[in-house]
Amino acid sequence: MQTPKSTKTALVTGATSGIGRELATLFARDGYDLILVARDREALEATGQLLQRQFGSTTLRIAQDLAQPNAAEQVFQETERQGFEVDVLVNDAGIGEYGKFGTQSDLQKELAMIQLNIGTLVHLTKLYLPQMMARNEGKILMLGSIASVVPNPMLAVYGATKAFVYSFSAAVRDELKDTKVTITTLMPPPTNTNFFRRAGAGQTKAQDEAHATSPAEVAQTGYEALLKGQAKVAPRFKTKLLEAASHLLPDALITNLASKQMQPRLEDPQQKKKQTMQTTAMGAGAALLAAGGIWLAVRRRQKQRQAATPASAPAAAPVAKKPELENEEPVPAAQ
Repeated sequence: MQTPKSTKTALVTGATSGIGRELATLFARDGYDLILVARDREALEATGQLLQRQFGSTTLRIAQDLAQPNAAEQVFQETERQGFEVDVLVNDAGIGEYGKFGTQSDLQKELAMIQLNIGTLVHLTKLYLPQMMARNEGKILMLGSIASVVPNPMLAVYGATKAFVYSFSAAVRDELKDTKVTITTLMPPPTNTNFFRRAGAGQTKAQDEAHATSPAEVAQTGYEALLKGQAKVAPRFKTKLLEAASHLLPDALITNLASKQMQPRLEDPQQKKKQTMQTTAMGAGAALLAAGGIWLAVRRRQKQRQAATPASAPAAAPVAKKPELENEEPVPAAQ
């Protein structure tokens, strides 16, 4: 099966739910052909058929457990066999595992998470990026998280995998700066998907907060940033503030804020109100500190620029113009 050369193709992992499904919908809406990759074959077929009916997109559906070490190679071989040329790679698939690392979380799930969130992401990028570089054209969207820059107690391994995605993406993007291939990192806040439930964190305050952010909103923000070739994007103002704060405030403070969000929700109304007020106060304080830090950084940069700018030389005195005599003949120009 050969895609028309006039049509671009996007490969989306984790394409059957959440942010991945919303991203696939945006690509289909804009006329892309799609390569959809997910583990659930039935959900994959349903998603592909729906997008094909709604938008007329050609959809190649590859049912693959991307937590397996050889999964990326199998996806690549299938796209090669079918004759698809990948113009956009969306590394969306990922999982989490909730609990204290030392005593509660499951090691096998965490190892599978590292393989999926890091190993397969790197492997797919390694396979498709050289082709993009050879054409000097292509885009890659990496699904990071606000956890990429904020350590995440109770989701410690998940947060570490997203920190890897952030660092890896920034480094490879720099290597590509002389090409027309771009990498964009999407850094959403807690989002209203099945992530927390599947990770075993459905009872946390972060899950409650996630209801405020839809996967469609996150996908739209990431999609627009990808098309513009931006390095990274954090949906919502609060997320942008938290990202800025992570670079300015002590790690212990930022980590403690994340820890509060991963605590179980309280059912007692009075305790819940008290906990909400405490978290809000800490968040507001962090936001103010971040804003202050940003202001100080800007002022410091302005002063550095002023100090680096050489003092202007005094203006030369104006030369008196010789008064013209009435009826004076002009001096002929030299030939």
